[in-house]
Amino acid sequence: MRFRLFSFALLVLNCMDYSHGQASRWRRSKRASYGPNPICKGCLSCSKDNGCIRCQHKLFFFLRREGMRQYGECLHSCPSGYYGLRAPDMNRCSRCRIENCDSCFSRDFCTKCKAGFYLHRGRCFGECPDGFASLEETMECVEGCEVGPWSEWGTCSRNNKTCGFKWGLETRTRQIVKKPAKDTIPCPTIAESRRCKMAVRHCPGGRRTAKTKDKRKKKKNLMERAQKQHSIFLATDRASQ
Repeated sequence: MRFRLFSFALLVLNCMDYSHGQASRWRRSKRASYGPNPICKGCLSCSKDNGCIRCQHKLFFFLRREGMRQYGECLHSCPSGYYGLRAPDMNRCSRCRIENCDSCFSRDFCTKCKAGFYLHRGRCFGECPDGFASLEETMECVEGCEVGPWSEWGTCSRNNKTCGFKWGLETRTRQIVKKPAKDTIPCPTIAESRRCKMAVRHCPGGRRTAKTKDKRKKKKNLMERAQKQHSIFLATDRASQ
């Protein structure tokens, strides 16, 4: 009698182990049938067609779209173009609403721009705004070199003289008001010159130019030659009388 009871107990235990093993194999085959992506990883609740519906406490729910199909995933960090938004019911990945933003801290504050764009105060720009310079290493806009207004044009001069020539140069300047954040950032030009016409061409009481000297010398020679010819004419005329 004891032997029969013992045999019956073994039979019941074997049946329980078999049923448990079958259920485990069925659950594994059901997870495997969801496809190559482990869409139910980290889920509190999961659907074969829609993927994760609820995520574990520390994970972020992300709705992935592939063509006409979309399904939920539970991720440790949100993908590019999204940021993590924590909430009491469930953490979610929300899309960055800033144009040309690759990753953001919040809906309206970018932390990294797409390639070819510069980050400035949470926004992305193709070129840095006025007063800011671009750093190619970090693709950010930093405070540039600030300069003051231009001065009035200076006196027209040439070779440090304000007369004696027809054309000269006049110059204006401006001061550096604020130095750039880095020495590698260049400042705008602080001096510029342009061609100008001198107000006084001939210097009063100054030395005459070589051209003027030649003219006067030539005129003097002509006068001397004329006087000499006139003297010869007078002498010839007296001799004939």
